[in-house]
Amino acid sequence: MAGEIPPAQPPPAGPDPAPHPYLLMWRWRRNPLRRSSDRLRAWISLGILLAVLVAAPASMFGVGDSAYRHYRSTAEHEERTRDHRPAVLTHDAPRHPEPGSDEAKETRYPVPVRFTGPDGVSRTGTTEVEPGLPADSTVLVWVDDEGRITEPPLSAEQIRSRTMGWAILAFLGVVITGLAAHAATGLVLYRRNLAQWDAAWANTAPRWSRLP
Repeated sequence: MAGEIPPAQPPPAGPDPAPHPYLLMWRWRRNPLRRSSDRLRAWISLGILLAVLVAAPASMFGVGDSAYRHYRSTAEHEERTRDHRPAVLTHDAPRHPEPGSDEAKETRYPVPVRFTGPDGVSRTGTTEVEPGLPADSTVLVWVDDEGRITEPPLSAEQIRSRTMGWAILAFLGVVITGLAAHAATGLVLYRRNLAQWDAAWANTAPRWSRLP
């Protein structure tokens, strides 16, 4: 029909426009829609960001240094109190996988052994050995100052990997704490805005209801 207004059509599909760089800083720019809580949140966000940028590397290096000193001291103590001693198998080790195969090079079985402790007394224990070793074979075991079979002292690679692990955990801990603080302050301010809107509407609603 002539003069009939056609229905509205959706805009043509196309790539989403890139956000204007100023939109990312809208809480800092003066505009009639900016609230005091928006500016407060912007300052809090900036403060949290600066705190994380300072605290994360500091905690990473601080915790890493403490961890390195601890593990280095532990390794030195283990080197002083542990000894590499010969031990004799009292039972045959399992023969699966086939001795000499690639799989056997990475497989170890716990087998009872007999060895002499630091006090000269014969002792028994269990250690992991490669497949196929017969009884009465001699292997080397690490023994502590109390005559117990134990792990070898921490190596330089173990110290380095454990130190890096603690340093990374410290860094991530600060970052996650910063993100949690940012989310918590945002939630508090959001609820504060909702309360202000409820109060403003409670004052405005009666005037709307009185309109003819």
